[in-house]
Amino acid sequence: MDKSIKVFAPATVANVGPGYDVLGLALNNIGDYMQLTLNESGIIKISMSDPDLPTDPEVNVAGVAARALLDHLKSKNGVSIKIHKNVKAGSGLGSSASSAAGAVFGVNELLSQPLTRLELVPFAMAGETASSGKAHADNVAPSLLGGFTLVRSYNPLDVIKLSYPTSLYVTAVHPHIEVKTSDSKKMLKKEISLELAVAQWGNLAGFVSGLASSDFDLISRSLEDLVVEPIRSMLIPGFESLKEAAKHNGALGCSISGSGPSVFALCENKSIAEKIGLEFRKIYNQLDMSHDVHISQINPIGCKTLDPSYEIL
Repeated sequence: MDKSIKVFAPATVANVGPGYDVLGLALNNIGDYMQLTLNESGIIKISMSDPDLPTDPEVNVAGVAARALLDHLKSKNGVSIKIHKNVKAGSGLGSSASSAAGAVFGVNELLSQPLTRLELVPFAMAGETASSGKAHADNVAPSLLGGFTLVRSYNPLDVIKLSYPTSLYVTAVHPHIEVKTSDSKKMLKKEISLELAVAQWGNLAGFVSGLASSDFDLISRSLEDLVVEPIRSMLIPGFESLKEAAKHNGALGCSISGSGPSVFALCENKSIAEKIGLEFRKIYNQLDMSHDVHISQINPIGCKTLDPSYEIL
């Protein structure tokens, strides 16, 4: 008999200032809504709300991730996956990671949870490889685990869920232009100076320490990307204006979400986040640029099951 489940897989902010490829956070109520039906066909089928995204399971990130997990578990089952995309591909908000994370989470639930959420991360990473050409975990880990996650090591994979102040909010603005992760990675320098590396390491360590101790001043001082932001920000219209507006309206810090073009501001509370959201809208309205603004608490749970009555497509 076919078994079905509906899940929510949150969008994410990755890199998070100085945490290039290692630090990410999960957002609330922004992400993919998915229905997965397990069957005995051995075949993976994908249907999407976005007609511009591939449904070939050997190319689609959810299909690739689901296949990697089923093969690992030596399962002969197939799965049908319906995906409603709430975050556009190429937004810098972990759109592909949401699909990959939701796929492995849902399949694992349907198979009675043979693996822990942490053990699912490598299979979601396989899906990310299909999207960007690299198996990075800074998006899929927070989508699966919730909260802030730190990738201490990729070889061997070591992902740590971090403590953080629960009052934190994120304001993210997505200008409607596309920046492909694979293209934006090519822009980055292959080498940086030791002096710059030391400064970046210090910021990352300070940021993680600030989260753990709820030291907002330390979080603010440390939320500075000296390596990636100066290069990638050139692709984002109005970036300096956004950063200045965030700073003057009380943000702890502001930087690029993932590979862009979305920009995020980390805020101490909801009131500040909403104020910055209004400022971000003003800037892009003045630039006559279509955009979306998302205001969200940090999602502490990650992927979750939905009520069966929820309409996916």
